Amino acid sequence: MKILITGATDGIGMETARMLNKEGHEVLLHGRSGEKLADVAKKIGNENAEQYVSDLSQMANVRSFAAAVKEKHGHLDVLINNAGVYTASSEKTEDGLDIRFAVNTMAPYILTNELLPLMDETGRIVNLSSAAQKPVEEKALAGQAELQDGEAYAQSKLALTMWTVELSNRIDPVIVAVNPGSLLGSKMVKTAFGVEGNDITIGANILYQAALSDTFADASGKYFDNDSGDFGDPHSDALDQEKRTALIKQMDGLIGK
Repeated sequence: MKILITGATDGIGMETARMLNKEGHEVLLHGRSGEKLADVAKKIGNENAEQYVSDLSQMANVRSFAAAVKEKHGHLDVLINNAGVYTASSEKTEDGLDIRFAVNTMAPYILTNELLPLMDETGRIVNLSSAAQKPVEEKALAGQAELQDGEAYAQSKLALTMWTVELSNRIDPVIVAVNPGSLLGSKMVKTAFGVEGNDITIGANILYQAALSDTFADASGKYFDNDSGDFGDPHSDALDQEKRTALIKQMDGLIGK
């Protein structure tokens, strides 16, 4: 299997890459730092792993990243949209978006749409959602509202879950939203909450399963809550077609699709 993982330089992304590489899958690594990517390639046991450096807070960079993947590959089996951000030194991006919405919502949406031509009905797209989900404000999505970190993060993750559900009705590959588990010991959790967090492999294991196991083969459009260990209902807004359609319409307008 050829599997692209965003945010693979630490935490859940790196551990998932390690598990997949160990089983012989071709893992394509993404990160913001070339140095960190080279280090991760060594840590997972494959110094020759393909590496892509891209800052996903800038929409032009996301498109360049996708173009680079398409230039090298004619087929992709799995896309794991793992990269995410909770806090940042600057909350606004060059595109005028809140960085949480840019990285957690818009970047995976653009990457997914750009890479769809490489995928068929056997492919899978795994989007990292969260147990934290709050109704999406139009102004917040457009970068016109000042939000606290937790509020922005929760809205961005519900927005991600909403477009995941909606795209399942429009595309051939299986696409799922996964809460990998609350307060796992990632760098993001340690920085945001000042706690060590739970075993990171809890999240990596479910991403591995979402990418490969039969359990997810017919799960397109579903939400998996790893806190309960089963599929469940996301926030009710993700189940509202009118709200999902409106969200995607606004997103398409913001990113100039």
